[in-house]
Amino acid sequence: MAGKTDFTPGEWKTLLESAMMAGLAVTAADPSGLWGTLKESMASARTVIGAKHDANATELIKAIAGEFETSEGRATARDGLRAQLSGKTPPEIVVKSLDILKQAAAIVDSKSQADAAAFKGWLQHIGQAVAEASPEGGFLGFGGVPISDAEKATLAQISATLGLAV
Repeated sequence: MAGKTDFTPGEWKTLLESAMMAGLAVTAADPSGLWGTLKESMASARTVIGAKHDANATELIKAIAGEFETSEGRATARDGLRAQLSGKTPPEIVVKSLDILKQAAAIVDSKSQADAAAFKGWLQHIGQAVAEASPEGGFLGFGGVPISDAEKATLAQISATLGLAV
């Protein structure tokens, strides 16, 4: 099983970014307004950080999740997101997020085959948790649908990008 020391600093930064990008892709696919975006952000954070304490998570996933509990890890991810997403429109954010997910999957595939399936499944799970966090299309959080068509399409793109079954 792989850990932080098995990756270059650039590769590790990409893995940290990927944990955030899985949720951002879904949020950008169908922006939900202030409350919806807050709910989706909280779902992403809970899912990412919660993996550190999940008995079923691999050591790699726990290491990535643990980085978000440190100021250095959060700064690395935040700075990477700023550099990748500044000035981009929501559709461009989706495209860039999928690109980062593809890069992260390729890194884990090449460096730790034993972790690859679980890592990709975790990224997919983050996107799903974000999609389910806030209903779409309602008024003030009432009505709407649990997951919008745009979010469903983005979840399918995430799965395809990661080489997972839809």
